[in-house]
Amino acid sequence: WRLPAENLCKAGKWDLFSFFCAYLWGGATTIRYSVAEEMESGSFVANVAKDLGLEVGKLAARGARLVSEGNKLHFRLHRKTGDLFVKEKLDRESLCGKADPCVLHFEIVLVEPLQSFRVEVRVFDINDNAPIFLNKEPLLKIPESTPLGSRFPLQSAQDLDVGLNGLQNYTLSANAYFHLHTRFRSHGPKYAELVLDKPLDREEQPQVNLTITAVDGGSPPKSGTAHIRVVVLDVNDHVPQFSRLVYRAQVPENSVNGSLVATVTAVDLDEGINKEITYSLAQNPEAILQTFQIDSRSGEVRLRGPLDFEAIETYDIDIQATDGGGLSAHSKVLVEVVDVNDNPPEVMVSSVSSPLPEDSPLQTVVALFTIRDRDIRAGGKITCFLKEDLPFVVKPTFRNSYSLVTDRGLDREEVSGYNVTLVAVDAGPPSLSMETVIEVLISDINDNPPVFQKDSYILTIRENNSPAVFIGKVHAEDLDLGENAQITYSLLTPQSGDLSVFAYISINSDNGKLYALRTMDYEAIQDFQFVVKATDGGFLSLSSQVTVKVVVLDDNDNRPMILYPLQNGTLPCNDLVPRSAEAGYLVTKVVAVDGDSGQNSWLSYHLFKATDLGLFSVQQQNGEIRTLRQISERDPMMQKLIILVQDHGQPALSTTASLNILLVDGFSEPYLQFRDPSKHSRKVNPSTKYLVISLAVLSFLFLLSVTVIFVIHIYQKIKYREKFTIQEHFYDDCNFPNNMVHGGGNGSLSRPFPHEMCLATGTGNSEFRFLKRFMPNFPFPHATGEVKTEAGSSLPPDSDRNKSRRSEGHAQVSDDYM
Repeated sequence: WRLPAENLCKAGKWDLFSFFCAYLWGGATTIRYSVAEEMESGSFVANVAKDLGLEVGKLAARGARLVSEGNKLHFRLHRKTGDLFVKEKLDRESLCGKADPCVLHFEIVLVEPLQSFRVEVRVFDINDNAPIFLNKEPLLKIPESTPLGSRFPLQSAQDLDVGLNGLQNYTLSANAYFHLHTRFRSHGPKYAELVLDKPLDREEQPQVNLTITAVDGGSPPKSGTAHIRVVVLDVNDHVPQFSRLVYRAQVPENSVNGSLVATVTAVDLDEGINKEITYSLAQNPEAILQTFQIDSRSGEVRLRGPLDFEAIETYDIDIQATDGGGLSAHSKVLVEVVDVNDNPPEVMVSSVSSPLPEDSPLQTVVALFTIRDRDIRAGGKITCFLKEDLPFVVKPTFRNSYSLVTDRGLDREEVSGYNVTLVAVDAGPPSLSMETVIEVLISDINDNPPVFQKDSYILTIRENNSPAVFIGKVHAEDLDLGENAQITYSLLTPQSGDLSVFAYISINSDNGKLYALRTMDYEAIQDFQFVVKATDGGFLSLSSQVTVKVVVLDDNDNRPMILYPLQNGTLPCNDLVPRSAEAGYLVTKVVAVDGDSGQNSWLSYHLFKATDLGLFSVQQQNGEIRTLRQISERDPMMQKLIILVQDHGQPALSTTASLNILLVDGFSEPYLQFRDPSKHSRKVNPSTKYLVISLAVLSFLFLLSVTVIFVIHIYQKIKYREKFTIQEHFYDDCNFPNNMVHGGGNGSLSRPFPHEMCLATGTGNSEFRFLKRFMPNFPFPHATGEVKTEAGSSLPPDSDRNKSRRSEGHAQVSDDYM
């Protein structure tokens, strides 16, 4: 034991040899110090850093702290200097009672790395308590016939001090009848007995007053007194006799109150009242009186209070038997308390490292703890283990001390924390156990990249949108926590280096919301795609990517365009129908296209206005104009039709096409100019006109007409041949084309194909011929007999009826259409 020099003298007489032997016996695992009780708060005990072999300041750097086995720390540690001081005044009697030596246990715990050192401080007793008698005025009744040499036990004085400072001796005031004899108990304080030296004579002196003094061995000694009053009784010449001088009994500590401990018996040879014996617990310490009781008639000693082997192992009980005449005899009952396993092991956790990083290596120390079992003999060996299968294991360090270390890898994303249940079990019987829960939290590291909810995203936006409109969002989740789970979104530069996507789209880096930067035009771009990158906020950031495709939805923002008949107001265009045509005769076909797609490009044709609504009809799907009935002589020669072409968008858009139809008797007469019926409404009857002309200038007009017709025909033929030479194809005559262009199922083309038309007398059928294109080229990807439109519609090949009218010089769609 290490006792500071300034306190060595206060500890009483201490053998120097024993002091050094105890110090050497302590070894390196346990540090032992000693202090005297009643030292003032702040008194120096020792320098812990020096004894541990640590440099000054290491204790503070490693976070040294004191951990007590109990609930209270009696010392404090100065981390910077390593000095150990008394925290508050120590009272050995309140700390340890009569136990000697009085040793206080605690641990010094260091972190980084985690270590602990056991410290034992012995508290030496000082003489701060005087012996006292619980009964200040005891009464003794002694018959006058008591023989010389008779002994009368007196109550023991109580002294809270131990060792030399405890009770050492008794003295008796001067008197002629008694002297004092001091005796020792096997367990307990010394007690004194009065020994009769001179016969008592009640008639001479009925009462003797004595003073007994109890003295301890302190320096200076302290003492306590009691005044004994001895009453001399009349003659009763037989004293009760016990069957035994000493009774022995063994009682388990878990015995219930009222359990029989022993039965004492005494007899008295006297007769009458002097033979009646009464038993009592005479002159016993307070602890015995609170634990045991005796039946005054039967002599049965029973339990009055609980037994605790860990507190008191044996009891020495004084039994007194008194007869009716006042004579008494004394005997002893030695009670041995039998230890039973009634205390489960106690787990005392001194330090816990929590939270624990999830990447902690194996064998990382998580917690330090000790196990104590108050059952010294019965409990036996203690076993400590974990209640559940967890990635931890219990590892013993030194006697009754253990550490909890990691045994497997940790993953916070699977388990964010553990309630580690430590189970300590003794050997019994019966085997007792105690469970202690240690909470270990797992801290996060950045070991999980962000993960998008989808493998790819497809977003839609309607054309003609407002700039900066929200079109959708991408979302990624990170299984980590805190900054490791904070995700930032960004657009990646395409591998091709094309940065045009950044002109269309932007992303909110915080929440992944995507916005259109400009107004989309379906006719210019139908879809585009880009890559979004999600990056977490970890120290070594992780990321993932996802492909986002944006599809532009079409709006109905394009009106139908009339490809045929031409509506540009250049060369007038007429269609000729012979008056001999039957019902259902195909007059012509209105061809129109719509720049939109899907339902917005589906076209329908309607007869909006007509000179005679009952003469012609329009096919709603393909725009074919046919006769409803046979043409009669009463029908006006000039027919004007207005065709309404309407798409199926919401709202629907439409346009109109004007068409002039001439009803002729045959195709030999050149009807090249459309005449407004309103301008000739007052014209005379054709029969009268022909009659006047024939009668007046028949010959002149006939020759003039033939000449004019011939000249006009030759002139137009030469003119159009020159124009066809400039284009890709040449036609050898100026008749109507012999192949009609029919639309697909919806009667529309994908792009406008405007052409010019000429009229001439030819065969008996009216035909169309495509002469030249005068508008920009459009995509025409298929070279088959079917024209594909951008919206997915197609133009089928010419009908069989029109194929029969096709000439070798028909117009072909060149490869220049793009």
